[in-house]
Amino acid sequence: MSHFTYPDELPITTLILPPSATVTVPGSKSITNRALVLAALTDRDIACRLTGALRSEDTEVMVAALQQLGIEVQADWSAAMPSVLFPVQGQRGILPQSADLFVANSGTTMRFLTAVVATGRGRYRLDGIARMRERPIQDLLDALNQLEGVKAFSERGNGCPPVVIETQGIRGGHVSIRAGISSQFLSALLLAAPVAEEPVTIEVDGVLVSEPYIVMTLRMMERWGHAVEQLGANTYRVFTYEGHPGPQVYAIEPDASAASYFWAAAAICGGRVTVTGLNRKSLQGDVRFVDVLEQMGCRVEECEAGITVHGGPLRGIDVDMNDISDTVMTLGAVACFAAGPTTIRNVAHIRHKETDRIAALAAELRKLGAEVEERADGLTIIPRSLTGCAVDTYNDHRMAMSLALVGLRVPGVVIRNPGCVAKTYPGFWQDWEKLRG
Repeated sequence: MSHFTYPDELPITTLILPPSATVTVPGSKSITNRALVLAALTDRDIACRLTGALRSEDTEVMVAALQQLGIEVQADWSAAMPSVLFPVQGQRGILPQSADLFVANSGTTMRFLTAVVATGRGRYRLDGIARMRERPIQDLLDALNQLEGVKAFSERGNGCPPVVIETQGIRGGHVSIRAGISSQFLSALLLAAPVAEEPVTIEVDGVLVSEPYIVMTLRMMERWGHAVEQLGANTYRVFTYEGHPGPQVYAIEPDASAASYFWAAAAICGGRVTVTGLNRKSLQGDVRFVDVLEQMGCRVEECEAGITVHGGPLRGIDVDMNDISDTVMTLGAVACFAAGPTTIRNVAHIRHKETDRIAALAAELRKLGAEVEERADGLTIIPRSLTGCAVDTYNDHRMAMSLALVGLRVPGVVIRNPGCVAKTYPGFWQDWEKLRG
C-alpha cells in the first residue's frame, strides 16, 4: 500500500555533527483511526473532513474496511496535507448484511471494527496476516457476548483472529471488560456504544493498561457530541447518540510516537531537534516521552512552533512506562548511551504487539553489545561498548525506527526490512535524512 519503495536492508550512516533540525511528522495513527470510526458512525447533513490524516498501511486498511462496510468515505492521499472526506448523509451504523474484512496487521482496525460491526445486523468476519492471528482479542469478544443480540467468537477457538460477529445490533446494557492486554478493547466498546438502542454501561475488570489512550478516545467522542458519564474508577455510561453532526473539519495532530525517534536522536547525539505541531496539551500520552528524556539529562523547550529537545550527558533511570508503552523501544536505544543502567517496568502488554517487543528489543540490543536483563514486564539495559551489525525488525515498524537510532552513533548498523515502517510512517527514512541538515 505504501507509495514509497524500500531496499531489503538499509545501512544507517553515523552523524558526524550533532543534529540541528526541525521535523514535521505525519498525523497520529491513533487519532486518525479513531476519527475515521467516529465520522463513519455519525448522522450528518454536512460533510466532515479529517485534515492532516495519516497515510499508512494501518489507516488505508481502515478506510478500505469502512468502504467495504458501505460507508461513503473518500481519501485524498495525494495532497501535501492528506485528508479524508465523509460526504453529506452519514450512515450511522447502517451496515450490509455481511462482510468479510481483511485488516492486515492493524490492531486498531481489528479491535475497533470488531465492536463496530456488532452495531450492524448480519454476520461479519475479520481476519489479518499471520501475526494478527497470534494477537489476543478474547477479552473484547467476551465483552461483546454480554450484549443481548450479539454472538462473537474466535473462528479457531484460540482467542485470536479470525473473529466472527453474528449480530442483530446492540440493544444496550451492562458490560464488564478486561483491558489488561490492550486499552484498545475498551476504546472499541466506547466508540461503538453510542449507536446502541439504549445506554451502555462499561466496567473495566481489573487493570487498565495505556490509560492515556482511553482519555484520547473520550475527548474525541466529546468532540463528536457523544455523552459519556464516568461513574467511578474505570466505569463509563455511554448514552445513545442523538444526532449531533460532529465537526465539519477535524484536524489530526502530528504523531507523538513518531516524534519520539527525532527527540531521541537529539538525546543520543547531543544536538537539538524540534518537532513541530505538538505540545504538552496534546491528546496523545506519548508526548510525555520528552519528560523521560528530561529525567535522563536532556533539556526540553516548548514554544508555539512545537517541542525541542536539547541533548546532554545522559544518566540511566528507573521508569514505569505503562502509559507510554509505544516509546519503550525508543528509550531502549537511548539507554545504550546513558551512564548507568536503565530499567523499564510495567509493560508486559507489549509482548502482544506486532511482535513480542520486550524479547525482540532484548535480542537485538544484545547483538549490538548491550547487556540486557529481561523480565516478564520489562527489561534493564546496561550500557556496554557497542559494535554495529545487521539487526532484525520482526516486521515491526517501531523496532526499525528505534534501532536506527543506535546507528547514529555506532558505525555498521544495518536495518533489515526497513519497509516495515510503512505500517505507520511510510516516509520515515526520508524525514530521517533531515537530521543531517
